[in-house]
Amino acid sequence: MEKPLILVTNDDGITAPGLRMLITIMKKIGDVVVVAPDSPQSGMGHAITLDTALFSKKMKIDLDGIDEYSCSGTPADCVKLALQEILPKRPDICVSGINHGSNSSINVIYSGTMSAAVEAGIEGIPAIGFSLCDYSWNADFEQAHDFIHSIVTQALANGIPKGTVLNVNIPKLTKNEIKGIKVCRQARANWKEKFDKRTNPMGKDYYWLTGEFELLDKGEDTDEWALANGHISVVPTQFDLTAHHVIQELNTWEL
Repeated sequence: MEKPLILVTNDDGITAPGLRMLITIMKKIGDVVVVAPDSPQSGMGHAITLDTALFSKKMKIDLDGIDEYSCSGTPADCVKLALQEILPKRPDICVSGINHGSNSSINVIYSGTMSAAVEAGIEGIPAIGFSLCDYSWNADFEQAHDFIHSIVTQALANGIPKGTVLNVNIPKLTKNEIKGIKVCRQARANWKEKFDKRTNPMGKDYYWLTGEFELLDKGEDTDEWALANGHISVVPTQFDLTAHHVIQELNTWEL
């Protein structure tokens, strides 16, 4: 049987260890093409490049038999370019990650990892974003191997409902400590943010964004609860942002 074609991307850049692990896992499932940013693009959300040219370069990093391309743009740009210019045909699935750090709860809004998956989902391609709750560049991704393999093979076998992509977060635990996989909802949370104001030697003010994560949700069916209790969280994430439940109320306004 013909192997599935898998598009692999990320937001940490084409040399990121998390991406290299994801490629290794995907090679066991299908034919892999990589299109990833040429430099880190964390926190870019769904930004796309409009006012400057995009550049792409075929790469040869450390795996034989893999077509890899760097892209000067954002994660969403990478997927657009892959679908329109690079891939020989429509991919069977797009996987993004493995991100260095959590993309659970409200973080999904800012995530370049998930925005790449969403861009594929908009085009009707099954897509999954994977993140490990460890921000270290030298994070150990080995414990995620079998779980990621299982989730992707199940997605290929069963399909992902149209209009949704999967947001998968993996706790910073050993393989034996991970209790399993839970399908969850996104926890209600926020960041209590502030700017650290400083002055450079030329007398100009500059700012570093800082903040503390604030969990506002006590539910035991959320991604944050699952991660805190040793489970991998899988959140089906929709990109139709319409608040359907509010439409009826707004129709009572005198507009």
